[in-house]
Amino acid sequence: MEKSFPAMVIDSVDGKTSGTFREISMAELPDYDVLVEIAYSTLNYKDGLAITGKGRIARRMPMIAGVDLAGTVVESRSPKWQPGDEVVLNGWGLSETEWGAYCRYQRVKAEWLIRLPDSFSMQEAMAIGTAGYTAALCVDALEKWGTIKPGSGEMIVTGAAGGVGSVAVALLSAQGYNVTAATGRPETHDYLSFLGATGLVDRAILQEKGPPLQKERWTGGIDSVGSNTLVNILAQTVRGGAIVACGLAGGADLNGTVMPHILRSVALIGMDSVAAPLEQRLAAWRRLERDLDREKLRKMTTVEPMSRLPQLAEDIIAGRIRGRVVIDVAST
Repeated sequence: MEKSFPAMVIDSVDGKTSGTFREISMAELPDYDVLVEIAYSTLNYKDGLAITGKGRIARRMPMIAGVDLAGTVVESRSPKWQPGDEVVLNGWGLSETEWGAYCRYQRVKAEWLIRLPDSFSMQEAMAIGTAGYTAALCVDALEKWGTIKPGSGEMIVTGAAGGVGSVAVALLSAQGYNVTAATGRPETHDYLSFLGATGLVDRAILQEKGPPLQKERWTGGIDSVGSNTLVNILAQTVRGGAIVACGLAGGADLNGTVMPHILRSVALIGMDSVAAPLEQRLAAWRRLERDLDREKLRKMTTVEPMSRLPQLAEDIIAGRIRGRVVIDVAST
């Protein structure tokens, strides 16, 4: 076991926050119950914000970035886990309040971990990552709402070529929903059709300011953009429909009205994946095992060495990333 290893560390220098590689020793890791040797992590929009300093993600510094990990238990003081167990961790404040996954080893709390699902490799689990797991949580929430059924109308997925959107399109189409994908990149149209989208809409149309009530179109949807995009799709949702909001790539503001909610009974469901309880997490992974087509997962995934994180972070913030990026932590 290495005495020290490289990590992507977020710190503030001269008032500017950004990420750089530095050596971390085993002794510096938190004193938590389970030591995990990390094989893979992944790249999420939040990771891009943290590394580039374009969003305040780290609540304390220095902070190791990376919100997801898949790896093997090396040491454990908890009876829940034994050396050799293969595990997955999504969220729980990693890279925000707790040291994250862009390093070879990390100590974590036992209750943060779930067992690697039998049908996924570690690389596949990180191809899903927080983005795909969040998409599964959103689909679960829509179906629990109770009024949305496969074949009952159009479903909208915004940010469709991104991580959450790609998995959401694949999961919804697997259940027989008619999925319309919102994207601003024409070069992704064939990709989105392959994932199961039956319709496409230019994201620019959804970003324009519109009236508080618009022509009813969407039975339901999953939004990772926020701001005017979310306002417009709520205004276009049919009576009794529901939209799940899980991101803010387009902004955290919501300059809409209550009219869709009180005149059409439209529901806005918020989804926090970071601190979701264990049963919700396990249900989301069961859905992913059952409904996520492995060929579609391969199509949406690229694998990159950890050394490329600075450039990849810039790319995801600029909207140049398609699908999912797995980070090979051992490749520095």
